[in-house]
Amino acid sequence: MDNQFYYAGIGSRETPAHIMEIMNQVARYLESQGWILRSGAAKGADSAFEEGIHDEAKEIYLPWAGYNNHPSDLNPKNFPFSPNKQDFTARFHPAWERCSPAARLLHQRNTRIMFGIEHEPVGFVVCWTKDGMIAGGTGQALRITRHLDIPVVNLGLARSSKELENQLLEIDNIQGKIRT
Repeated sequence: MDNQFYYAGIGSRETPAHIMEIMNQVARYLESQGWILRSGAAKGADSAFEEGIHDEAKEIYLPWAGYNNHPSDLNPKNFPFSPNKQDFTARFHPAWERCSPAARLLHQRNTRIMFGIEHEPVGFVVCWTKDGMIAGGTGQALRITRHLDIPVVNLGLARSSKELENQLLEIDNIQGKIRT
């Protein structure tokens, strides 16, 4: 372990604007606590986490070079997905055989967000999915987290401002447990 603390900031492209503002504040707070963001340059939640934090506080993984015009060099051209990683990703997708090559790269990017280049898993995930469902690309990451018992704070589960506040407080509880 390299004594770095990583978290994944991910979620739906349809994340509501007020939640994306909260995600941005969470990312800034976690940066101040020494955490490094891993995300994937998708519009919506990913961009909200990334916006405004310093480059040294983030690792942005792309499914291919230039995805969404993002300048990150963390893509398969520079860091190819190994056959083992491809098999691992396929294991957690319910219909891998029906995925196009581009969709497979997007899902492999989600695996890379969870593990980085050096196979160092994230300590926890902060995300938003509609009604807290496990769906889409974020769903792929959440299936992996469930298998690995990685804590997830899904802001899409909050039904009230009090529940949202409790979820945000859970981030502090999780990071405190990881650091001790």
